[in-house]
Amino acid sequence: MKKNIFCGRTAWALGCLLVLLPLTLSAKDSPTGLDLARELNHAFIEVAEKVSPAVVVVTVTQKPESFKFDDEERNPLDLLPPEMRRYFRHRMEEPPEKSYGQGSGVIIREDGFILTNRHVVDDTEKIEVRLKDGRVFKAEVRGVDPQSDIAVIKIDAKGLPVARLADSSKTRVGEFAIAIGAPFELDYSVTFGHVSAKGRKVLSDRIMMDQDFIQTDASINPGNSGGPLVNIEGEVMGINSMIRGMQTGIGFAVPMNLAKEVADKLISEGKFTRGWLGVYIETLRESQELKDRIKGVADGVVIKAIDARGPAAKSALEPEDVVTAVDGKAVSTAQDLKNEIRIKKIGQSVNLDVVRDGRNIKVKVQPEEYPEDRFAANRGSKSGNGETANRLGISVKSLTSEAAKEFGVEKIEGVVVTEVETGSLAAKHGIKQGDVITKVDRKKVTSPKEFREAMKTADVKKGVTVSLVGEEGRRFEILKDSGD
Repeated sequence: MKKNIFCGRTAWALGCLLVLLPLTLSAKDSPTGLDLARELNHAFIEVAEKVSPAVVVVTVTQKPESFKFDDEERNPLDLLPPEMRRYFRHRMEEPPEKSYGQGSGVIIREDGFILTNRHVVDDTEKIEVRLKDGRVFKAEVRGVDPQSDIAVIKIDAKGLPVARLADSSKTRVGEFAIAIGAPFELDYSVTFGHVSAKGRKVLSDRIMMDQDFIQTDASINPGNSGGPLVNIEGEVMGINSMIRGMQTGIGFAVPMNLAKEVADKLISEGKFTRGWLGVYIETLRESQELKDRIKGVADGVVIKAIDARGPAAKSALEPEDVVTAVDGKAVSTAQDLKNEIRIKKIGQSVNLDVVRDGRNIKVKVQPEEYPEDRFAANRGSKSGNGETANRLGISVKSLTSEAAKEFGVEKIEGVVVTEVETGSLAAKHGIKQGDVITKVDRKKVTSPKEFREAMKTADVKKGVTVSLVGEEGRRFEILKDSGD
């Protein structure tokens, strides 16, 4: 099976090379299949020889973990008989064993700055870097950026070979991709494949994370992390970061433009500060459900929710708004919006072009520095009886002053959710006790009666849009019965 796959890939590559050759060759000058194979073989060898000197092997010693218990946490050893307790306590008090790991990196400056992944060097006690020529240096972390999983480390050296960095915006799907690194401690392994896709995301866009990945089928394995993904010109177009399963042919690399932007800031300032709106978003054109619900706009970024602690909560932005431009520059995908906001000056207003209920409006927002602790704690369970909307699986009641106090919410116009049935549509969409429903299918609801009236015309087969205010902020959910 492996032979067939290899032959298929080689035949495709030979075909590509044939297309690239001049079409004016005479019949007697036409290259043979062996000539084409030699040219292709030489091209890959040339790239590997050109780039490998700028690739390093990163060996790390992880900080040892020890068993510690909080003052209020009961030590499980207390449950054991005295003789066993003494034995295990003695073993646990011994110095914990250190663990070791290995990754890869790319030299980006001749004076010792090296680009790698954050997860390669995170929580390390010692970092060593080995060059292609065999020299070994101690390294220190210059800065890390958790969102992009990029890190910069520094060694004390001069005149180092430096990798050529590509403009990853020009990377094309289908072009050759060559990975160089140290998978499974097999140093300076070279694998080749293609760019399978661009702009990939692995996590939900509801979380404002930088994950504009290049996908490749070049073989990437543990140890390749932090190493380069290279084009046929020998330019680094991405930093290999993760895989989806072993031997699946699905790997992901951070695009070079993003990696370089982050690295430059880590080198100059020790951290990368990005702008943040405090919104949860989704690309309109990627969701048929959203396209069915939101009319009057064909392309843009839908505001799914607004974090109560974020700058957007202080603006006129609302859930279900569709952002089409930032300071006049069009945005059509969630990543477009992230890219534009990331580079904005903290505290300086930006103008968003927004479509709301078919109307074009302008909204001003002042981006703030992205907070490390951006997730609000879950609300504790509360009891209470209310009117049940069986099709959604929730119970509601009027949001009186007493109810607002009971559920710890602000007194606003709406109905408060008192119970959520396990496994219901509402539960599947994260609606919980204490959330306040303000609209159903864009109709205001200020009492259980209005909520009932709105639900009479709601169609869970087509999807019911519910606007809410919760502890995390304002948002909307489309509750749709799939029939499962």
